[in-house]
Amino acid sequence: MKRGQLVFLTGTHVVNDLYQGAVPALLPFLTAERHYSYTAVSGIALAAGGLSSLAQPLFGLLVDRRHRGWLVPGGFLTAAGGLACAGLAGSYAVTWLCVALAGIGIAAYHPPATNQARAAGGQSQRAMSLFSVGGTLGASLAPALVTLVVGSFGLAGSWLLAVPALVAAALWAVQGPWLRRRGHVLAVPSAGRGAVASGHRDDWRAFRRLAAATVAWSVPYVTVTSMLALHIHRDLNASTAVGATALTLLTLSGAAGTLLGGWLGDRYGRTTPIRAGYLLAVPALAALVFAPSAGVAVVAAALFGLTMFLPFASQVTLAQDYLPTRPGTAGGLTLGLAMSVGALAAPALGRLADAHGLRTVLALVLGVLLVALGCALRLRDRVLPTAATAAVSDPVSEPVGDPAG
Repeated sequence: MKRGQLVFLTGTHVVNDLYQGAVPALLPFLTAERHYSYTAVSGIALAAGGLSSLAQPLFGLLVDRRHRGWLVPGGFLTAAGGLACAGLAGSYAVTWLCVALAGIGIAAYHPPATNQARAAGGQSQRAMSLFSVGGTLGASLAPALVTLVVGSFGLAGSWLLAVPALVAAALWAVQGPWLRRRGHVLAVPSAGRGAVASGHRDDWRAFRRLAAATVAWSVPYVTVTSMLALHIHRDLNASTAVGATALTLLTLSGAAGTLLGGWLGDRYGRTTPIRAGYLLAVPALAALVFAPSAGVAVVAAALFGLTMFLPFASQVTLAQDYLPTRPGTAGGLTLGLAMSVGALAAPALGRLADAHGLRTVLALVLGVLLVALGCALRLRDRVLPTAATAAVSDPVSEPVGDPAG
């Protein structure tokens, strides 16, 4: 494992998914300053999540043909530029297009970055869990950053949101020559060519089962994340502070679950955290849906976050081993798409909540989670030889990743 390279890639994941989390955080400010309707705001959210969902498999196919490392900085720079311009735009149409551009940038980042993280971490599930938790950390930091910047300077100051991406891009540009002067050799993904040469075949049947589990994971997670605070405040008569606390605990426990799942995968095999995560997430969500008090709901939310993210890292590497000739497509779908598919169902579930209440919607997504459990229990591990890389170095850890690709 090349720890330094992996840590640097994890840092870029923090930056990229910072902009994924910044889109919903920016919506209240757009509503307040530009007086957008709820329908208009929903359209903006769909521009980011929906286009990201559609574009990500296409970028995966592109990366599978030839490794394109430049898409990593290009992705998060595009996301930053789109989001900053959305705050400065004068019309709704331009704002929508800018947010859509940000979503495309977020989508472009995931396939090549996931491939590089797998190359740096080898067969280690803990390595992928570290990379994955970088995205969770970035998304969780986004509301605080947006509130600090836009709350202080208004939408006119939204250009400051691009600073993290500019800093990360500058580091990406200078670290390659710095490493080469010191003789470091870095792990570079083989874009599926090594798997083809070794005779490994894609197992599409197993991958479709895993993809179904991933989609059925996304809908409950995104729905609970968006409705948790409202459920605690309106249905359980607690303060908004209690709802915010529950949402924070859900996010933090999700990061802990990602790391724990990586450790379990290395020790007991990848199917262990996948099956355990879904099995335990069902009663945790049921406790949240039928919680008699806010205290019970807060504890249930923390358990839900922990268990939902136990499978996360193992699902990514397992998907890449199911499709060894298409690692970009597999990694992009299971890592990036998992966080955005649920957004496509959000408008319909929101209308259902308006008509029948939040608890009804949460009960509905509990049924969706049962579908994910059924798919997860049918998954089987597939262990391939260590992924071929374009360069193999000594076991000394390198500090950062290769920018060129």
